[in-house]
Amino acid sequence: MDTCVLENHALRLTFDRATGALVGLTAIETNWSLLDRPHLGLSFRLLVPLRRSTDDWLTGKRNNPVFGEKQALTSLDVAADGRSATFIWDGVTSEEGGPLDIKVVLTVDMAPVAAVPAVTFTMTIENRSPYTVEAAFCPYLGDIAHPEGADWFKTFIYQYATAGEASLWPTYTNMRGYYGVDYPIQLAAGAPMSPYILLRSADQGLYAGVAAPSSELVAWHTELHPGYGSSIDARVPETRTIAGQDVATRFAAVHMPFIQPGETRALTPVMLAPFQGGWQQGVEVYKAWRNTWMRTPALPAWAREPHAWQQIHINSPEDELRIRFTDLVKVGEECARHGVKAIQLTGWNFGGQDQGNPSHDPDPRLGTFEELREAIAAIQALGVKVILFAKFTWADRATERFRKELIKYAVKDPYGDYQVHPGYQYHTMTQLLDLNSKRFVPMCFLSEDYLRICEEEFQKTLDLGADGILFDECLHHSPTLLCFDESHGHRYAAPVYANDNRLIQGFAEMAWKRNPDFLFAAEAAYDWEFEAYQASYHRSESKHHIPLSRVMLPHALLVTAVTGFNDRNMVNQCLLYRYAISYEPYNFKGHLDDYPETMAYGKQMDALRTELRDIFWDGEFRHEIGATVTVEGARHHPYAVYAGRSDGRPGVVVANYDDHKTVTVAVTMDDGTRLTRYRLVDDPRWTSTDEGIVLPPCSAAVVV
Repeated sequence: MDTCVLENHALRLTFDRATGALVGLTAIETNWSLLDRPHLGLSFRLLVPLRRSTDDWLTGKRNNPVFGEKQALTSLDVAADGRSATFIWDGVTSEEGGPLDIKVVLTVDMAPVAAVPAVTFTMTIENRSPYTVEAAFCPYLGDIAHPEGADWFKTFIYQYATAGEASLWPTYTNMRGYYGVDYPIQLAAGAPMSPYILLRSADQGLYAGVAAPSSELVAWHTELHPGYGSSIDARVPETRTIAGQDVATRFAAVHMPFIQPGETRALTPVMLAPFQGGWQQGVEVYKAWRNTWMRTPALPAWAREPHAWQQIHINSPEDELRIRFTDLVKVGEECARHGVKAIQLTGWNFGGQDQGNPSHDPDPRLGTFEELREAIAAIQALGVKVILFAKFTWADRATERFRKELIKYAVKDPYGDYQVHPGYQYHTMTQLLDLNSKRFVPMCFLSEDYLRICEEEFQKTLDLGADGILFDECLHHSPTLLCFDESHGHRYAAPVYANDNRLIQGFAEMAWKRNPDFLFAAEAAYDWEFEAYQASYHRSESKHHIPLSRVMLPHALLVTAVTGFNDRNMVNQCLLYRYAISYEPYNFKGHLDDYPETMAYGKQMDALRTELRDIFWDGEFRHEIGATVTVEGARHHPYAVYAGRSDGRPGVVVANYDDHKTVTVAVTMDDGTRLTRYRLVDDPRWTSTDEGIVLPPCSAAVVV
């Protein structure tokens, strides 16, 4: 095999000069050979259905792949310095349709990305065939072998302010029904919601991420060949071959461009970079690139202070009608008495929470528009902010407005049909059994007409005098990813996430003219949405919660729900990860006085981090980087490391989530700095660390 090599000080890539297949991949600093069997090499893959329309059932074939490793290169141009190469395939041969007039150009560049040693794959497809190029796999790795000596190997990807992890080895987590695929696979929707993925062991990994802030859909895909050794426990075969077949785990960034006949499209570039350490070091690769282009809007002054929220629900589709607008001021009085700074008001709109979308008219059964406006003003006079729950992603399918007007703005599939989200269930057995649930239809933000409708609905929240909105479920358009309705003014198969930020930036132009402190909050905003949103609310009630959004955005305002009646561990989590508390007794249907133990502990925690705000509120969040916490020599979790804003002075938060056991921990800073004293959230006394840090059950300490 005649090969060429591209190399920098982090990666070495070997390509077959005849086909362009990547036949070798090594992380140089650790000598990790991800791909060391040349015959497994791959280059790209296309999906080019032979049907010319969705009605073309009797002729052609949908599953018509083009396998890049089977194509002969037309030309290969390798730079003299061995740092880049351009591969050209001028015409390809598909499996079912034979030769196709499709030109593929791939540039592989070893230049650093934001000072990170990396390799970037950029593919351009010129489609001169009569068919649509629906999918393109690039880069496409024929194997991602786990590092030698590793105990495990898995993926790590953003999900709802935290991370989802799936095993690659020694077991493999299959994510699709076995009936629909030939091999166990993992597939995540990817960019822009999850613009990168980590393939990692405990101490090193491979970062894969988009290298341009594009809304184009890029999915992350792995595939286990030829399948399980033992399916009952999802075990990867323990040998390099089984049943005469190579055992390999493929990886690809899968683009879904739907390139039309006669169209040329440059795909979103994708970078690969090795890293050493845990997932935090992998995320730093992403942050280094993201920080070169993304800027976040400033917070209002009140939101920059340590503070807490309350979410309270006053109506649902099943007609709870809990609090009339004229009685809302009592909620504001409770918040003022407890020092809670903001109310997230949910269910105020016509029909209650999750009904009537995208209507933002007040529910007349709770009172008039003017009564709600007056209640908001009265609460504001108490020093409490009012953030109105809002929702624009979907339309309520059951409404006449949808059937007569909004249906034309719905996201459409390739068959011209709108898609449906199943909705949510509230309170009554009829709805909890999903017998009368309201179904949601995803609306197309690429339609200028629908954006104007959203602006008209948003104006109502401004006219009510609210201090902000919290856009519920702004983080997804489930179950849709692409819209195929060109009457909306966009191209065929356009990404439905493309205008997520534009919508809010348009709202901001409206709001900030009259109230520069108007707050735009999201539910679990994905990272790029922080270009538009100033705050994000999520739920993180797990001892295994990974604070990924906090790592990616150390100073963002992140708010999490605290629902338990003695919810010390969730309050401790808020201290650990600099989350503002959202008090939500009775699953946000109750009042602050309903859970006195949680309120008392939460106020003690907020008082502590206000006292030490230079470190634990205004300081730099470093998660577990820079210190080690142990119990009798074994690693202890959870803990979080901070560096003070004014002078870099370190501090550590350590929590004990155990419900019954007291533990004594030791904190060791990597740079040798000695932390000499600590105190618990609910004990004002400072204690020397000489004899260790004693943590009773469900407690947390700050160590300085």
